[in-house]
Amino acid sequence: MPSGNSNRNSGDPHELQDLLIDSRNSSGRFQVAKVGDNEADAGDKENNGSVPAGDTVLSAQQQYNTYVYDTRYAKSLGQLTREALPRAENYRDLQSVHAHRPTLDELHEAVFHEKTEAKVEDEPQKKGKVIKFGWLEGVFMRCLLNIWGVMLFLRLSWVIGQAGVVEGLLIISLANIVTAITALSMSAVSTNGQIKGGGIYYMISRSLGPEFGGAIGLMFTLANSIAVSMYIVGFCESLQDLLRPFGAIIVDGATNDIRVVGVITLIAILILAIVGMDWVTRTQMVLLFVLIASQFDFVIGSIIGPVDDEEIAKGFVGYNYETFSINLHADYRHFEGVDHDFFSVFSVFFPAVTGIVAGANLSGDLKDPSKAIPIGTLLAIAVTFLSYFGYAFMLGACTLRDASGNVTEYHLALNESLPDPWVYLKNCTDRTCSFGLENDSQAMELVSSWGPLIYGGCFAATLSSAIASLVGAPRVLQALAKDKLYPLIGFFGEGYGANNDPVRGYVLVFIISLGCILIAQLNAIAPLLSNFFLAAYALINFSVFHASISKSPGWRPAFRYYNAWVSLIGTLLCIAVMFLMSWWTALITLVVVVTLYLYVSYRKPEVNWGSSTQAQSFNTALKSVQELNQVEEHVKNYRPQILVLTGIPSSRPPLVDFANLITKKLSLLICGHIIKGCHSQGVHNAITRKTYRWLRRHRVRAFYAIAEGGEDGKLETGARALMTLVGLGKLRPNMLLMGFKGDWRTCDKEEVLQYFNIIHYALDRYLAVGILRVQDGLDYSNIIEDEEVIPISSIEKKDAEEKLRRNQSAGQLSQDGTSSEGSSPPSSPKAERGGNICGDPSAGENNHRAESSHISVSFRKKKREGRARKTSSANIYFGPGGAALSKDVLNNITIFQRRQGKGTIDVWWLYDDGGLTLLIPYILTTRSQFAGSKLRIFSLANKKNELERDQRNMAALLSKFRIDYSDVIVLPDITKKAKEETKKEFEALIEPFRIKGADIDESQEGMVIKDSELLALKEKTNRHMRLRELLLEHSTDANFIVMTLPMPRKGTVSAPLYMAWLETLTRGMPPFLILRGNQTSVLTFYS
Repeated sequence: MPSGNSNRNSGDPHELQDLLIDSRNSSGRFQVAKVGDNEADAGDKENNGSVPAGDTVLSAQQQYNTYVYDTRYAKSLGQLTREALPRAENYRDLQSVHAHRPTLDELHEAVFHEKTEAKVEDEPQKKGKVIKFGWLEGVFMRCLLNIWGVMLFLRLSWVIGQAGVVEGLLIISLANIVTAITALSMSAVSTNGQIKGGGIYYMISRSLGPEFGGAIGLMFTLANSIAVSMYIVGFCESLQDLLRPFGAIIVDGATNDIRVVGVITLIAILILAIVGMDWVTRTQMVLLFVLIASQFDFVIGSIIGPVDDEEIAKGFVGYNYETFSINLHADYRHFEGVDHDFFSVFSVFFPAVTGIVAGANLSGDLKDPSKAIPIGTLLAIAVTFLSYFGYAFMLGACTLRDASGNVTEYHLALNESLPDPWVYLKNCTDRTCSFGLENDSQAMELVSSWGPLIYGGCFAATLSSAIASLVGAPRVLQALAKDKLYPLIGFFGEGYGANNDPVRGYVLVFIISLGCILIAQLNAIAPLLSNFFLAAYALINFSVFHASISKSPGWRPAFRYYNAWVSLIGTLLCIAVMFLMSWWTALITLVVVVTLYLYVSYRKPEVNWGSSTQAQSFNTALKSVQELNQVEEHVKNYRPQILVLTGIPSSRPPLVDFANLITKKLSLLICGHIIKGCHSQGVHNAITRKTYRWLRRHRVRAFYAIAEGGEDGKLETGARALMTLVGLGKLRPNMLLMGFKGDWRTCDKEEVLQYFNIIHYALDRYLAVGILRVQDGLDYSNIIEDEEVIPISSIEKKDAEEKLRRNQSAGQLSQDGTSSEGSSPPSSPKAERGGNICGDPSAGENNHRAESSHISVSFRKKKREGRARKTSSANIYFGPGGAALSKDVLNNITIFQRRQGKGTIDVWWLYDDGGLTLLIPYILTTRSQFAGSKLRIFSLANKKNELERDQRNMAALLSKFRIDYSDVIVLPDITKKAKEETKKEFEALIEPFRIKGADIDESQEGMVIKDSELLALKEKTNRHMRLRELLLEHSTDANFIVMTLPMPRKGTVSAPLYMAWLETLTRGMPPFLILRGNQTSVLTFYS
């Protein structure tokens, strides 16, 4: 490369090029990646070996080592390529189109589209300082405050007294195993992506889906709201115990005092929460200090030992081996109406360790939740486990299980010099003792060096737990409200201040807690709250197990110390503990979870969070399809699996409804749409999304497939592609269903031939073929206002708009209608619609009517979208501009949605096609729409003198098939000559297609009717005319008609003659299905 500047500016702007400059210009420039010697050789050749005067000639090795950028002409990589480098912002919002990443079309087609980012409404800047917490003050401290609860001071001594040291330690260990497993699972979930506000609700909903998440979120909010009042009531009771010796009374020294103090405390906590999380954190730090100081007070007191005989008389004897050996073993007793055992004591202790989600609930206020939650939670569990473990040893080693508190008895034993100086104190056989581990809830206060500090610890524990619940519950509710999983709670999604504080949620929790405090009797529902927490823990564990076994590539937690089967064990342990604590509250919890789950499932919220449930659905479906491939087909398990050529389903509701009647969520239904031309994947995606929304709105369980007819727009090309490729394994269509081509006489003859060839190709593929004709037509694309219009500007560039606008759908060849003059239903207005892009199957090119507006340049949001769940047709279908449709039109559109009156389904089972002609009408009678219709069977007689035998044989066959019928009619005179008026009608049908003479153009082969063809098929044509006469005689009043489709033998019958046969059979009749099986049995009378 020469050292001059001219060639540097003329290089390819899309490629990154290294510049070779000589050594004299190397100063002030930087070294870059080296390239091969061949590039230097190429540069030398461009210079033709000449060296400008004054330049220094470098050796090859020197040149190799001195490739540098000339910074005067260097361009950034972004100016030299359209590719985008990996950046975090391109992955942050999964639902947006990223302005910095080029689309595949831009890279592949080398066409640049100016990005129009969606305008986001500017939110007013909220005043205040944003407060974010680290793992220490955000998670660790809050978990310590909740786990070191009032149970530590009031119930731990009782647990050791009942269970003994050994089983007591086992209870503590088992409880912490449950919480540790849950914490490991929570750590895995919290590190599998960015965690936002909502805590435990956010984790479960994004892992298991909105159903479980919504149920737990609502239960968790309610449980925490009630828990606030319980903690405050516990604080008030402890305060009463402290003040009782001093005779301090506010109202009555009982319940009313609790109410007064409780309301004042609750108001103070509410004010603290509203002031801000910064002050909440400071307050909790003070409470934590008091809590830690009270525990040091207990440890120091146990080491110092009893300071007077009164403490000894109450059971505190100091560290003593004999006392420890006695307290090692369990001594379960009757207490507060319950005969306790290991599991009942465990159920009493377990709520002490349920505060592990206190930090996770503030996930939105953490600097880095993915790091803070695992570290803070696991460390808090470890610290509190060791403290509970140590305190259990201490209590069992220095405190008697029973003590009378009588100092005289202690002195008496000392005077008698008994080997056991506490023998009289602990003898409670015939009396009730008030002290000792079993009897005194204030045993820790007795052991401590300064008793009031233990009360301070109780106050700190209760108040900190109350604060954590009042602060955490509204945040869970706020996240739940923003997701709009339940009605009427969106009001609580609004946040205030720089930290988005849920002030409305604070007020709601305050009101609930206030009501509970005024009741002041909460012991009965305490187990229910613990069960709510346990249900949440069980689902956290299950979410990890479920995500792991689903093996979704999106499950990649940064926290590695988890195991799917350990999480499953944690799930089972949580459920077991729920029933151990209280079986009836466990049942109530399960009922509440299932009810809320079913409610959210019924509402079907439009959220897509990539849950493990979705991943498992894919795995289950894939496994089922693969297993289905190993199952041999059997006639008893035959199901009609239908490919129906609908175009966009919204243009032909009756055709879709009829196909749905047959499959009815029990079989495969695929709506096929063939479009002209070749369009971008964006167009395909937009049409597909719109179609699936329409199918869901109309409750049709179907798949949707698009095929392109190519530049020539041939329906046959697209139909062949659909029949060949649609389906997966055994889940592929075995039947093709089309609408009757009502404009076959007026459209281009090539279209008739293509329509005819589709029937041939379906039979070549061994597919059954069904053609549906309804008197008022199936195509309502010009009648129905499109429910949703897609903006073309967002899916394809401007030059493609015109191409699409000019195109009609190649599906036009399956036009429905009874009249040859047009395709619109006779009872429907000829509405003109403009702005067409991709049409549905519709009229031929000679029909000068506007196509259905399936994709429009303008985007209009229909107000009726919110009413889409209503099933009334008047609320689903509208005319152009939203005008109401006439009753007749609505009845025609919903003909297969409405219940038919009492009548018959006439089955003209003319030839044995495997039984499909009989099976389809039988299936229709099992649907509510045709429940009042009876089957009437028509068949042909071989000979006139065998009528009765043929009738008996048919009746016996139907009986063996276990198919109910109302009548069997055998037709004896099918070969009789048709009437003259019938012949004239038929000749009028085929007249435009007849060619006199034997010689025709090759281009017209199959598109015209020759005299020789009419002569060869004279008898067959006569049979169809006779069938027409018999149909008019027997079936004009039927609810529905099914007839065996005439076999279009290759090389024998032309397209127009065959269409004339179908026209003759179906014109002016009730809804008519012409059907032909693939000559394989679909019915059997063997079990």
